[in-house]
Amino acid sequence: MIKPLIQKVVVAINGSEQSLHAAMYAILMAKQYKCSLKAVYVVDTAALKFLSMSKFFLKNESQKYEENLVHDGTKYLEQVVGLAKLKGVKIETELRKGNPWSEILHAADEFGADLILLGGREHPASSVSSEVVRDRASSTNMDIVGSARCNVLIVRQNDIEKLFKIG
Repeated sequence: MIKPLIQKVVVAINGSEQSLHAAMYAILMAKQYKCSLKAVYVVDTAALKFLSMSKFFLKNESQKYEENLVHDGTKYLEQVVGLAKLKGVKIETELRKGNPWSEILHAADEFGADLILLGGREHPASSVSSEVVRDRASSTNMDIVGSARCNVLIVRQNDIEKLFKIG
């Protein structure tokens, strides 16, 4: 008999509506398939360092901004824990610092994840051309998809909030 395909799931949280939808999806998945779940938020200290080096931020401004991001990340992870409690699902959380895509991959490797869930924007069919505009979040997602040692699922479930309420 083979082991279940999905036993451990990491969901990346960045505070966006899409990442919270991915968390809802992950929670429903964990409830349905009895898998372990971990939510990870990464404070992008790599970007902060770049902004400081380019003189966009002064040193003390960068530190204050980082503190604010840590506070925000803690708040978002607590929100995900609250969602998991609503469904009776245990969830582990972790706040990391560094480059978001590499830290998500390190967290998944350390957790032994079989799957990484990412939030994704819904794109109209016409945008699946060579003229797709990639913002920072989608670039991070593409870096994760291209480098992950496990499967990656980008969640674009339209009605996830409704499913979460009834699930």
